Amino acid sequence: MPIQTVNPATGELIKSYDPITDEELKKKIARAVNRFEAHSRTSFAERAVMMRKAAGILEADKEIFARIMTLEMGKLYSAAVAEASKCAWVCRFYADEVENFLSEETVKTNASRSYVRYEPLGPVLAIMPWNFPFWQVFRFAAPAIMAGNVALLKHASNVPQCALEIEKIFQRAGFPEGVFQTLLLPSSRTDRVISDRRVRAVTLTGSDLAGREVGKAAGAAIKTCVMELGGSDPFIVMPSADLDAAVFTAVKARTVNNGQSCIAAKRFILHEKIAGTFTERFVKAMKELKTGDPMEPATAIGPLATPQILEDLDRQVKESVRCGAKLLLGGERISGTGNYYPPTVLTDIPKDAPAYTEEFFGPVASLFTVSDAAAAIRLANDSPFGLGSSAWTSDEREKTKFISGLEAGSVFINEMVSSDPRLPFGGVKDSGYGRELSGHGIREFVNVKTVYIK
Repeated sequence: MPIQTVNPATGELIKSYDPITDEELKKKIARAVNRFEAHSRTSFAERAVMMRKAAGILEADKEIFARIMTLEMGKLYSAAVAEASKCAWVCRFYADEVENFLSEETVKTNASRSYVRYEPLGPVLAIMPWNFPFWQVFRFAAPAIMAGNVALLKHASNVPQCALEIEKIFQRAGFPEGVFQTLLLPSSRTDRVISDRRVRAVTLTGSDLAGREVGKAAGAAIKTCVMELGGSDPFIVMPSADLDAAVFTAVKARTVNNGQSCIAAKRFILHEKIAGTFTERFVKAMKELKTGDPMEPATAIGPLATPQILEDLDRQVKESVRCGAKLLLGGERISGTGNYYPPTVLTDIPKDAPAYTEEFFGPVASLFTVSDAAAAIRLANDSPFGLGSSAWTSDEREKTKFISGLEAGSVFINEMVSSDPRLPFGGVKDSGYGRELSGHGIREFVNVKTVYIK
């Protein structure tokens, strides 16, 4: 079955690719193994020169890359330009910081000398999603390659042009063939890559269901695995919050990437004293968002990436309403061509509704009301997910409660959740394990080797 690029705004088939054959896959893995031997012996400084060139390419051609992203998965063109620039940032960050993160560390013991070395593992398989088709790849690849590993990319099947373009960027930057390779494969053939003993580690960004399958395969092969999975992030607003800033940021946090982000705010937990005012302002702001062509500057919400995502979101909303949730805005898919779904707001959500427990991947907000900070924390934690969280308050005691009480990989106070190369990124519970970015991320795919010399 071919791997296809379909424009989600029009349904038009843009390009079709044949998956690589089993023989081609064997050759690519062998090439990665052979290249690792040489690449792992290069210095940090040599790798940094090429990684900085990759950053320069990303910035110089960001409009070209942005157009590819938008045509393949429907993100706003302006957001796609920003994504390419962010990829340049992560490349430069690891080029600059790799020695700080991976230099040998002396440890005083009874030995004449004892220290810790950080050594690359070998070929690392990255199974990446379509929603941030460049950023998700570069936030893995930049640290992995700077650490001395080589990369094999199994990208989402609806973004093959992005996958191939990223491979070209590394080649243009001067990295030898085999340091970064794209594998045009269907998901059904991923297990054979994971089980290959020459592939030393796996990283996945995707759904919790995909995480269970990949985790099972990686566990059977006894290899390092990092998973960044789904999220249903809480966005808590207390009476002392700057309400104007909270409402403005809430709309942005729910609709980023057309609502298709693991760390998008999805559950808005409002203190009863401000719930009415917040809801009124929030619904008004969501209603004013323009849905349409993602290439147009005035568009705020573009199409969802695939027809299946549209079907799933529509089903979740309708089922939530059948369970008793109240619809304040939207709730009906937009007719015509393209995978369009309008900004939607739900409230009075019962526990048995999908909006209470499931991740909604689209511009749908779920509103809840609570009596105090303790109740907000209990509701926020009443979820299988634990990726990010955002809390809005000017009360120092409440800030402390949220920081310590929220079960999440990150807590943002008076700001929306975002990823930053300087900070570790990842989740707990069904949102996965391991960390990306910062020094924690680059050390996920190295051998932390103890050296003891008597």
